[in-house]
Amino acid sequence: MRNTLVLNASYEPLSTVSLQRAVVLVLQDKAVVEQAHPLRVMRATGLAVPVPRVIRLRTYVRVPFRQRAPWSRRGVLVRDQHTCAYCGRRATTVDHLVPKSRGGADSWLNTVAACAEDNQRKADRTPEQAQMVLRRRPFEPTPEASLLLALGLRAGEAAELADWLQPISA
Repeated sequence: MRNTLVLNASYEPLSTVSLQRAVVLVLQDKAVVEQAHPLRVMRATGLAVPVPRVIRLRTYVRVPFRQRAPWSRRGVLVRDQHTCAYCGRRATTVDHLVPKSRGGADSWLNTVAACAEDNQRKADRTPEQAQMVLRRRPFEPTPEASLLLALGLRAGEAAELADWLQPISA
């Protein structure tokens, strides 16, 4: 089951939580459901709760300013839509443009999603040395975009949710 987006009382994205945690926050009256899954309902004895996709906290939570989205392998795969940066097939691994053995870092700008075959073919070289062309350049997502990535939404769903959030936060 996918995670649920948590908004602050001011409608700014805060984090993602598991479905179970989201339901507990709603049942404890600490949050309200802003957007629910249109076809799913969780049922218990004498209780039916819509499956939340987005919840909003009832009280404002002060959060320190986040300048950067944290890097993760899963985040790179989702950012690149599980598409190999070299051939366009399904990506299952993360490739370092400058290999870690040569001082390359685990960072958004040094990693791309890659299929296992291209990752092995490139080996311990840069794409230029391996004569492999990147189909698109890596980028660093904003902290807000990384929350949408963490939800595991497909491109269309992410755009729909972003459109839904835009009028609220404006």
